Amino acid sequence: MPFPVESKYPVPAALAQSSRTRRHHDIGLLLIAAYKFLGALVIALVGFGALHLIGKDVGDILSSLVINLRFNPESRFVNFILDKAELLNDPMLRRIGLAAFCYAGLGILEAIGLYLEKIWGEYLTLIITASFLPWEIRELLHRVTEIRIALFAINVAVLVYLVGIVYHRHWKPSRTR
Repeated sequence: MPFPVESKYPVPAALAQSSRTRRHHDIGLLLIAAYKFLGALVIALVGFGALHLIGKDVGDILSSLVINLRFNPESRFVNFILDKAELLNDPMLRRIGLAAFCYAGLGILEAIGLYLEKIWGEYLTLIITASFLPWEIRELLHRVTEIRIALFAINVAVLVYLVGIVYHRHWKPSRTR
């Protein structure tokens, strides 16, 4: 423990007490909070992108993107994307933007709750992560890719870790009382 430093300026008692009792964050919760925050940031960028496309011809923008990125314009995937782009109109883009911002806000709320190590953040993250696992399993059964496997493994690890945290912090002590 470091020696107290004498200062010619008085330090409020509450501030001095808080610096002595500083606790360390759980590294697992910090990593999950960072993961949730980065995911929320990506989803928010999708929302901004959707709102940026309002009033523009999405098909033309995607066609020029295909040409500039030198994708094969005859590919099945490119044709699928270009066909689906025709369905995107301004009201649909507004709904996509609103849904993306709502989901990003939820992700930021999860990240804040986990960073502050609040029980509501842990439960919120547990509920949201568990609710998306069936959809992720269905997507994996539909088509297996490295990215889907990695995201599924990360989400299962997050779920298992949070179940352990919630059990040991909040359930196990109350059962022994």
